[in-house]
Amino acid sequence: MRWLVLVYKVPAEPTRLRAGVWRKIKGLGAIYLQNSVAALPQRPGTERSFRVLRNEIVEMGGSALLLGSEVLSGSAEVEQAFNAARNDEYEEIVDRCQDFLGQIDKEYRAEHFTYAELEENDEDLVKLRNWFAKVESRDVLTAPGKTEATAALAKCEQVLDEYAARVYAEEGEGR
Repeated sequence: MRWLVLVYKVPAEPTRLRAGVWRKIKGLGAIYLQNSVAALPQRPGTERSFRVLRNEIVEMGGSALLLGSEVLSGSAEVEQAFNAARNDEYEEIVDRCQDFLGQIDKEYRAEHFTYAELEENDEDLVKLRNWFAKVESRDVLTAPGKTEATAALAKCEQVLDEYAARVYAEEGEGR
């Protein structure tokens, strides 16, 4: 497997520049091999994204090199680190799915069966699906956490469908 490696240095001040670069690197799904050395599996789109980021770093007064490479030794460790990053993201999705299910349970306990509540919960589920799609798109090594996240999302969809049926029944559309 080929990897793209971004080696960079960002000016110390203002600190928002460093934080911005970090957010963009994390948003791409890259992992840090060490301070200021980020890596991504090479695939369509990642090179372009890293090139754009490299240019931004240079424009802010920093320096950056973009390398294409193969791991000659330690490839298992790099792949494990990449999968661990995806697993962390999947785990966060599972946690948010639990929060979502708790919110639906709260609606049942409070007997809130309105279209407004349904719409709000539907929007939350759309956000979860979109987030999952972003993580899945960068999960090129198929991290094992995907299975649990997929199941958690399916459970959210099932519970929301059941809640929707109850809203329709309460609003008189089930008859």
